[in-house]
Amino acid sequence: MSISISGLTKRFGQTDVLRGIDLGVEKGELVALLGPSGSGKTTLLKIIAGLEWPDAGQLLVDGADWLQLAAQDRRIGFVFQHYALFPHMSVRDNLAFGLAVRPRNERPGKAVITAKVDELLHFLQIAHLADRYPTQLSGGQRQRVALGRALAIEPNVLLLDEPFGALDAAIRRDLRRWLRGVHEATGSTTIFVTHDQEEAFELADRVVVMGEGKIEQIGHADAIHDHPATPFVARFMGATVELPVTLLAGRAEGAGLDLAALPRRALGDGPARLFTRPEDIVALPDPKAPWRIVTRTSNGANLRLVLRHPDLGEAEVDTPRRATAADALVVDAPVRLRIAFGTIFPDGRKAATATTAQPASISIQEARQ
Repeated sequence: MSISISGLTKRFGQTDVLRGIDLGVEKGELVALLGPSGSGKTTLLKIIAGLEWPDAGQLLVDGADWLQLAAQDRRIGFVFQHYALFPHMSVRDNLAFGLAVRPRNERPGKAVITAKVDELLHFLQIAHLADRYPTQLSGGQRQRVALGRALAIEPNVLLLDEPFGALDAAIRRDLRRWLRGVHEATGSTTIFVTHDQEEAFELADRVVVMGEGKIEQIGHADAIHDHPATPFVARFMGATVELPVTLLAGRAEGAGLDLAALPRRALGDGPARLFTRPEDIVALPDPKAPWRIVTRTSNGANLRLVLRHPDLGEAEVDTPRRATAADALVVDAPVRLRIAFGTIFPDGRKAATATTAQPASISIQEARQ
């Protein structure tokens, strides 16, 4: 089912949790709501489920106004982070629960429920767990059961709130691939909440980056990583090095910075800010450069350098330990910084969106073409 959200707002006390959310989700699409804690993503999910109500805005599902429907009338499948299984029920009974408690006139017969549960047990690859209880299951197994219980009612929309947040990294990776396969097999319209970038980009057809109650950017992994629409997105995506630069005739300039790889931009002259990642900076020995190496550590494969500029403060650089001239990158050595990839935003002005101009992001390889 398609979902259309427009102008959605929500306030708790004096705090604006959602500030004018506009979002469309296509039928059969898997969309991730990605953002830090407090960005509003779980509140948005709960409004779609009918567990919270907005102060203003519209929520349409296949053209129907869901704000006029109670939660039980929306036929939502909801999977929480902490499973929420019934501990006194077997796996089989947990899966059957949503069907067994339907109103009498909508409730399938026992034989139909049994057949549906058997189908889910095999589909979710947990048939061998049918007679166990939740306390006898691992975390990953419990989450499969929780998803199965949500799927049993053949939901209009499947909602997942940090579904793998309580699991260790290896299990999370396995379940992500498994969930993507389940989604493709069922064709359900799915929205899931996560703060894990790898999880969002591996699973979702599109990612919605949220911050402070609003949508900052919508897109695919490469576009969001390489072309963040706002400084918030740049920081959230790991551009942890921020340096002041000056735009002049569309080119960026900065003390001790080689910015030749960045393209000319159709932006006005004046102060700007460069966002880049430690792995996208190359430190080059230069006796006249203003940057100096403060600390040098190694993890075997890479060097982590902390550099200091007398006016601009500190910056971190990650470079291969066996790179050319790496031996010269010693503590107190003067270096200049070549920026292989970065994003520039004019100071004091909202970043250009994807529908207008793109931020200045380019790799050295692209610049040479």
